[in-house]
Amino acid sequence: MRAMSFAPLRNDTFLKACLRQATPHTPLWLMRQAGRYLPEYRATRARAGSFMGLATNPQYATEVTLQPLERYDLDAAILFSDILTVPDAMGLGLTFAEGEGPRFAHPLRDEAAVAALQVPDLEKLRYVFDAVTSIRHALQGRVPLIGFSGSPWTLACYMVEGAGSSDDWRRAKSFMYTRPDLMHRILDINARSVAAYLNAQIEAGAQAVMVFDSWGGALSDGAFQAFSLDYTRQVLSQLKREHDGAVIPRIVFTKGGGLWLKAMEQLDCDVLGVDWTVNLAQARALVGGSKALQGNLDPAVLFASPEAVAAEARRVLDDFGTPHTGAGTGPTQVFNLGHGISQHTPPDNVSALVDAVHAHSKRMRLEAPQRG
Repeated sequence: MRAMSFAPLRNDTFLKACLRQATPHTPLWLMRQAGRYLPEYRATRARAGSFMGLATNPQYATEVTLQPLERYDLDAAILFSDILTVPDAMGLGLTFAEGEGPRFAHPLRDEAAVAALQVPDLEKLRYVFDAVTSIRHALQGRVPLIGFSGSPWTLACYMVEGAGSSDDWRRAKSFMYTRPDLMHRILDINARSVAAYLNAQIEAGAQAVMVFDSWGGALSDGAFQAFSLDYTRQVLSQLKREHDGAVIPRIVFTKGGGLWLKAMEQLDCDVLGVDWTVNLAQARALVGGSKALQGNLDPAVLFASPEAVAAEARRVLDDFGTPHTGAGTGPTQVFNLGHGISQHTPPDNVSALVDAVHAHSKRMRLEAPQRG
């Protein structure tokens, strides 16, 4: 792809924190920060006619990506898209039914379907890369842009189940136990596909990339390492480390993965995301010497009063403790929710969260002993 010219970055706090460098405040962004809790998002989605009409149109995707930044002083933008665009490009036939979530017309249920699976032609995902470039230009250097993908295991869960989310991932896990050879083939193809997809996002303008291992925590110990962690590692091994002279931070988030933080420390990534069940002080003691941590406010806190939201934000910051404040590198935090923001969240409560995180994290730094 040809080199593109983008405006200089004016707020690099997020990127610095990802690389464990000192920052003036703890940077903040929210998983699903562009979404149904915002009335302006709902209006744009109505104009688009459907979720896929929104996600596949670079103009609409740009519009909704920037909407939360117009309301809140966030430190990063994240591409508006969906993790299931990759299996859709593989020919599984993705649709989103109102009130039902995603559905595949051709789920992977037998050996023939798995044998036919191939790494997709990335041109089928051109709308994603065009959206990345469009968003970078529209941001005008305000904040960095995060690209993302589902992990190989998380994508496989949806590809085998065929519809929506699941309480137990019965089909996917049964497939894993009865035909591990077929599941490993799916995961290998997914890993190669995800790596190519993220690299193309980087080439299009993404300044950091995130792997959402949303369902890694559904696996047992042992199965997690074999069917999730190993394939996330495979993705990371194929990713571009730099682009246009800039380091591209990599973030890995495994929901329910707190048990395996020490194992995940060995991943070739810069940031480990943690959900709200993880004690941040303990996580910092385990992996803070080599990884930044991202998280981990319970999204349900945002249903409380603004005062309670601010208090919980301060508690999460205090749990992590004062980040690295000197030269070189040290323990750092990127503030986020422990999972995606709920569609029922009052928008004003997000303002209370952002204000509290920035104010309290600045105060923590001012009160910290200064070190060289």
